Amino acid sequence: MKEGREKWVRVRIRLVGGLFTLLFAVTAARAFHLQVVKQEKFLKLAEKQHRKVVPLTPARGTIYDRNLAELAVSVEMDSCFAEPNVVEDAAAVAGKLAPLLATDRAALQRKLTGSKTFTWLERQIAPEQAQRIRSLDLDGIGFVKETRRFYPNAEMAGHVVGFTGLDPEGLEGVERRYNATILGNTGYLVTERDALGRELGSGGLVVKKASKGQSVVLTLDKNIQYVAEKELAKAVETSRAKAGIALVMEPQTGKILALAHAPAFNPNAYAKYPTWVLRNRAVADSFEPGSTFKMFLIAAALEEKLVRPGDGFNCENGSYAIGGRTIHDTHKYGYLSVAEILKYSSNIGAAKIGGRLGQARLTTYLKGFGFGERTGIDLPGEVPGTLRRGQWYPVDLATVSFGQGVTATAVQLASAVSTLANDGVLMKPYVVERILDEQGSAVQECVPEVRRRVVSAETARSVTRMMEGVVAEGGTGTSAAVEGYRVAGKTGTAQKVDPVTHGYSIDKRTASFVGFIPADRPRLTILVIIDEPKTSPYGGIVAAPAFRAIAHQTLCYLKEAPDRQNGKVDRLEAKQTLPAVVAGDAAEGLIAEAGVGGVMPDFRGKSMRTVLQAMEKQRLNIRLLGSGRVVEQNPPPGTPIGPSQQVWVRLQPAA
Repeated sequence: MKEGREKWVRVRIRLVGGLFTLLFAVTAARAFHLQVVKQEKFLKLAEKQHRKVVPLTPARGTIYDRNLAELAVSVEMDSCFAEPNVVEDAAAVAGKLAPLLATDRAALQRKLTGSKTFTWLERQIAPEQAQRIRSLDLDGIGFVKETRRFYPNAEMAGHVVGFTGLDPEGLEGVERRYNATILGNTGYLVTERDALGRELGSGGLVVKKASKGQSVVLTLDKNIQYVAEKELAKAVETSRAKAGIALVMEPQTGKILALAHAPAFNPNAYAKYPTWVLRNRAVADSFEPGSTFKMFLIAAALEEKLVRPGDGFNCENGSYAIGGRTIHDTHKYGYLSVAEILKYSSNIGAAKIGGRLGQARLTTYLKGFGFGERTGIDLPGEVPGTLRRGQWYPVDLATVSFGQGVTATAVQLASAVSTLANDGVLMKPYVVERILDEQGSAVQECVPEVRRRVVSAETARSVTRMMEGVVAEGGTGTSAAVEGYRVAGKTGTAQKVDPVTHGYSIDKRTASFVGFIPADRPRLTILVIIDEPKTSPYGGIVAAPAFRAIAHQTLCYLKEAPDRQNGKVDRLEAKQTLPAVVAGDAAEGLIAEAGVGGVMPDFRGKSMRTVLQAMEKQRLNIRLLGSGRVVEQNPPPGTPIGPSQQVWVRLQPAA
């Protein structure tokens, strides 16, 4: 019996011991889980209980041009805050601060009243404003350093650099595209509390400074950008246009040296401008390129060996019916060679070359030049432009051949022309050259990227020689000629689509000139687009002079030596081998009846610009012979002009 009781006692002891052991093991496991496994979580919860964290604006890296001139910087500024639970007399403090902060006194008093531990009064204020507030020595009012984005050159390159919000997240341009790279780590303002949760006051403020992001070096050159912006603004103002774009690119690399817009905007005060002014229209907007497309049409036909530069096409004396529509040239031409079709910008000749090439091959080459797809430029908002899809009617093939019924962006067009300057190789355009760390060391280098070969070097050079004829005497782009340099280019004038009728506008045009210089050793591709000019719709009149001014000043800046002898010889050869023709492109890209009739004005002693303006205003077809001022005209002033009459003026340079 006794032995049985002892046995039962031992069992009970073991059961109790086992239970305690199990409870200890569970407690130990739970402690391990809380103190080791979940340590980070509960540390953060503990900090949250006795700290209030206010994020501070992170610092952004600097944006430089290619010569390390600053285009965007982050500057330290004072931000004013209050600790309402420390402020003793909210009404008195509000009365003193309201005039300095330019705010409503009652609203400020409400901010300063209550048991809140923190509230912003004004962020990123001027230094003199902060100094006046500090001099008041008010309890519960403090300052912390934050960074603000500043653009030292104001409007310069605003559409490329972009701008930021107060956050400061990038909202446009490089600021947006490279936001993750440029944006630094956020800083914090931490308010300490005691174990009972009571505020420790201003002495408990701890600031963790923000770290600066990486900097970027652009391909832009501040000096070339200045020239492009200045000359574009002048061209837009002179032509009373709605807007304009100028782009300068290195054809062999794809580097964008300048990208200008008119009107411009100041990124330091971007909120004052309408949305359309802030948009980078060189990548975000597309337009019908007009007769500039003829370069790529002819390149495709030459590459396919369907034509040769000297092959002749019957231009039907200025009127050509196709698919129920009639295509007109500005002047009545008979047979023109392929080179002359480009020089004189014959729509009929282009349509016939397009017909020989066919839809499939033309589409293939246009896509090869980059039309209908994004270029991949490192700027936000790029659109691909449009190419016709499905089966084309004969008239569609004809109009696409001279740049109507398709759209392209300014960057696309400049890249495509650069392909001809680069011996037929298409390059990817880009604006960021390298990325730097805080010490200024390069962490990433952006190198030129070949996209594809489009045409052979032989074809590209053949088209280049034809493009030189456009700028030679008698061509549509004589105003783009730069003394001492060979220029290859093309004018363009395209009707704009009316957003209401969805048909072509009667009076709104896009005028352009694009080319490269020097033609024999291309250094620059330059594109100038003038949107809705009022004085003249001709690319050769409103855009070509801006091309010439940008090209001349940029080449001088780059110390590109002129070859005066070659320049003079080339223009002389062009004059001897190519007949003179109208120095304008009023009907490029248009399908419309040419105006006839009226009375011949008195042009004696007038400039070419005056003659072209009269042609536009009175809808006259006048053949221009030479350049300079009018010395002879047919018929005489005041004579009625018949539909079959030969109408011309002869111009000579002023002595």
